[in-house]
Amino acid sequence: MRYQGESGAERIPVRLTAQDPVSRAGLAGQLRSCPEVRLLDDDEPCGTPYVAVVSADRVGERETQTLRRAQRGAADGGAGEARIVLVVTEIDDAGLVAAVECGVVGVVRRSEASGERLVQVITAAARGEGSVPADLLGRLLDQVGRLQRQVLDPRGLAFTGLAPREVDVLRLVAEGSDTAEIARALAFSERTVKNILHDVTTRLQLRNRSHAVAYAMRQGFI
Repeated sequence: MRYQGESGAERIPVRLTAQDPVSRAGLAGQLRSCPEVRLLDDDEPCGTPYVAVVSADRVGERETQTLRRAQRGAADGGAGEARIVLVVTEIDDAGLVAAVECGVVGVVRRSEASGERLVQVITAAARGEGSVPADLLGRLLDQVGRLQRQVLDPRGLAFTGLAPREVDVLRLVAEGSDTAEIARALAFSERTVKNILHDVTTRLQLRNRSHAVAYAMRQGFI
């Protein structure tokens, strides 16, 4: 997404969504005079990716639906997924995780939502960068850590997309080992090795063993 304000290049298209007209008017008032952004009308089509700024008091079921609609809105218009910035009065841990799952890349507390701060977060979102208050980021990382320890680790899974034994198998495939050699090296049955490779290629939608090895190398696993 290209942007530039005062030097004359394309400004960042921004679509506002709020639960009430007063909140929307407040956001519009903050942003209308900012040269870096261009506010889109409610029904104005936009042929390029844009930033959706969503205002809410909290993140519950209703707000989650609003965020998902904002995420789908750009895709329905042929512009790809919107990059969502959430302006929120208060947010708990569950709401923070739900917002991230809905595609939110930037969070601004309403009490801190000055025009300057909004433009900073919108600009970061337009560049594909995240922007979350430090204390919220710490809470989010704590949530991720608990999920890894309590849910994924017992199942031999990881956020990286590959479990340790999957990495071990792919490393040996990359070294030229066949199924029997991998089974002997890792003390697995040949059926287990085949099942591991099948699980990896199916779960990650990879074509074959070579594609799986290439994926693991690109991601830095091997």
